[in-house]
Amino acid sequence: MEQINRKYPVGIQTFEKIRQENYVYIDKTDLIYQMVSNGSYYFLSRPRRFGKSLLISTLAAYFEGRRELFEGLAIMEYEQDWIQYPVLRFDFSTGKFATKEDLEDAIDYKLSEYELLYGLQSEQRTFIVNDINNF
Repeated sequence: MEQINRKYPVGIQTFEKIRQENYVYIDKTDLIYQMVSNGSYYFLSRPRRFGKSLLISTLAAYFEGRRELFEGLAIMEYEQDWIQYPVLRFDFSTGKFATKEDLEDAIDYKLSEYELLYGLQSEQRTFIVNDINNF
Protein backbone atom coordinates (compact mmCIF):
# COMPACT_ATOMS: atom_id res chain seq x y z
CA MET A 1 0.00 0.00 0.00
CA GLU A 2 1.43 3.36 -1.02
CA GLN A 3 1.68 5.88 1.78
CA ILE A 4 0.74 9.44 0.92
CA ASN A 5 2.41 12.18 2.93
CA ARG A 6 -0.19 14.82 3.61
CA LYS A 7 0.00 17.75 5.93
CA TYR A 8 -2.37 18.42 8.78
CA PRO A 9 -4.12 21.80 8.46
CA VAL A 10 -3.05 23.18 11.83
CA GLY A 11 -4.16 26.81 12.03
CA ILE A 12 -5.65 26.84 8.51
CA GLN A 13 -9.19 28.15 8.50
CA THR A 14 -10.06 28.24 4.81
CA PHE A 15 -11.65 25.34 2.99
CA GLU A 16 -10.14 26.46 -0.32
CA LYS A 17 -6.56 26.32 0.97
CA ILE A 18 -7.07 22.93 2.60
CA ARG A 19 -8.46 21.45 -0.60
CA GLN A 20 -6.10 23.13 -3.07
CA GLU A 21 -2.95 22.37 -1.08
CA ASN A 22 -3.91 18.76 -0.36
CA TYR A 23 -4.12 18.97 3.43
CA VAL A 24 -5.85 16.23 5.39
CA TYR A 25 -9.58 16.98 5.45
CA ILE A 26 -12.17 15.05 7.45
CA ASP A 27 -15.15 14.96 5.12
CA LYS A 28 -18.34 16.12 6.81
CA THR A 29 -19.87 17.63 3.70
CA ASP A 30 -22.79 15.21 3.86
CA LEU A 31 -23.73 16.88 7.16
CA ILE A 32 -23.34 20.31 5.58
CA TYR A 33 -25.70 19.29 2.79
CA GLN A 34 -28.25 18.04 5.34
CA MET A 35 -27.95 21.26 7.33
CA VAL A 36 -28.50 23.41 4.24
CA SER A 37 -31.25 21.23 2.77
CA ASN A 38 -33.30 21.04 5.94
CA GLY A 39 -33.27 24.83 6.12
CA SER A 40 -33.48 26.56 9.42
CA TYR A 41 -31.61 29.15 11.42
CA TYR A 42 -28.46 28.03 13.17
CA PHE A 43 -26.48 29.61 15.96
CA LEU A 44 -22.90 28.35 15.91
CA SER A 45 -21.59 28.31 19.43
CA ARG A 46 -18.38 26.37 19.89
CA PRO A 47 -15.15 26.97 21.79
CA ARG A 48 -12.24 28.79 20.23
CA ARG A 49 -10.18 26.76 17.76
CA PHE A 50 -13.08 24.34 17.22
CA GLY A 51 -13.73 24.75 13.49
CA LYS A 52 -16.26 27.58 13.19
CA SER A 53 -14.20 29.52 10.66
CA LEU A 54 -13.56 26.42 8.56
CA LEU A 55 -17.27 25.58 8.58
CA ILE A 56 -18.17 29.11 7.48
CA SER A 57 -15.50 28.98 4.77
CA THR A 58 -16.87 25.63 3.55
CA LEU A 59 -20.42 26.99 3.49
CA ALA A 60 -19.25 30.05 1.54
CA ALA A 61 -17.54 27.85 -1.07
CA TYR A 62 -20.68 25.72 -1.34
CA PHE A 63 -23.03 28.69 -1.80
CA GLU A 64 -20.61 30.30 -4.27
CA GLY A 65 -21.06 27.13 -6.35
CA ARG A 66 -17.36 26.21 -6.25
CA ARG A 67 -17.94 22.61 -7.24
CA GLU A 68 -14.26 21.96 -8.05
CA LEU A 69 -13.33 22.28 -4.35
CA PHE A 70 -15.75 19.48 -3.43
CA GLU A 71 -14.55 16.87 -5.95
CA GLY A 72 -14.24 13.50 -4.23
CA LEU A 73 -16.26 14.54 -1.17
CA ALA A 74 -19.59 13.15 0.01
CA ILE A 75 -21.59 16.22 -0.98
CA MET A 76 -21.02 15.36 -4.65
CA GLU A 77 -23.46 12.47 -4.25
CA TYR A 78 -26.24 14.80 -3.14
CA GLU A 79 -25.82 18.15 -4.85
CA GLN A 80 -26.79 18.27 -8.50
CA ASP A 81 -27.34 21.95 -9.28
CA TRP A 82 -24.40 23.90 -7.77
CA ILE A 83 -26.23 27.21 -7.97
CA GLN A 84 -24.12 30.30 -7.30
CA TYR A 85 -25.42 32.70 -4.67
CA PRO A 86 -23.99 35.99 -3.46
CA VAL A 87 -22.19 35.40 -0.18
CA LEU A 88 -21.82 38.21 2.34
CA ARG A 89 -19.31 37.50 5.11
CA PHE A 90 -18.87 39.80 8.06
CA ASP A 91 -16.02 39.36 10.53
CA PHE A 92 -16.17 41.67 13.53
CA SER A 93 -13.37 39.97 15.42
CA THR A 94 -10.71 42.45 14.34
CA GLY A 95 -12.59 45.69 14.93
CA LYS A 96 -13.24 47.75 17.99
CA PHE A 97 -16.72 49.13 18.16
CA ALA A 98 -16.95 51.48 21.09
CA THR A 99 -20.15 53.10 19.87
CA LYS A 100 -23.24 52.25 17.91
CA GLU A 101 -21.96 54.52 15.13
CA ASP A 102 -18.67 52.59 14.93
CA LEU A 103 -20.60 49.37 14.33
CA GLU A 104 -22.94 51.00 11.82
CA ASP A 105 -19.99 52.47 9.91
CA ALA A 106 -18.24 49.08 9.75
CA ILE A 107 -21.38 47.36 8.46
CA ASP A 108 -22.05 50.13 5.95
CA TYR A 109 -18.48 50.00 4.67
CA LYS A 110 -18.62 46.22 4.18
CA LEU A 111 -22.02 46.41 2.48
CA SER A 112 -20.66 49.09 0.13
CA GLU A 113 -17.83 46.72 -0.84
CA TYR A 114 -20.37 44.00 -1.63
CA GLU A 115 -22.47 46.45 -3.65
CA LEU A 116 -19.43 47.13 -5.85
CA LEU A 117 -18.58 43.43 -6.10
CA TYR A 118 -22.10 42.44 -7.14
CA GLY A 119 -22.73 45.47 -9.36
CA LEU A 120 -25.18 47.38 -7.18
CA GLN A 121 -25.14 51.11 -6.71
CA SER A 122 -26.36 52.96 -3.66
CA GLU A 123 -26.36 56.72 -3.23
CA GLN A 124 -27.36 56.55 0.40
CA ARG A 125 -26.15 54.84 3.51
CA THR A 126 -26.64 51.12 2.99
CA PHE A 127 -27.41 50.13 6.52
CA ILE A 128 -29.43 51.99 9.12
CA VAL A 129 -30.09 50.87 12.69
CA ASN A 130 -32.81 52.78 14.48
CA ASP A 131 -32.55 50.93 17.76
CA ILE A 132 -29.45 48.92 18.61
CA ASN A 133 -31.47 46.95 21.18
CA ASN A 134 -33.55 45.46 18.36
CA PHE A 135 -30.51 44.61 16.24
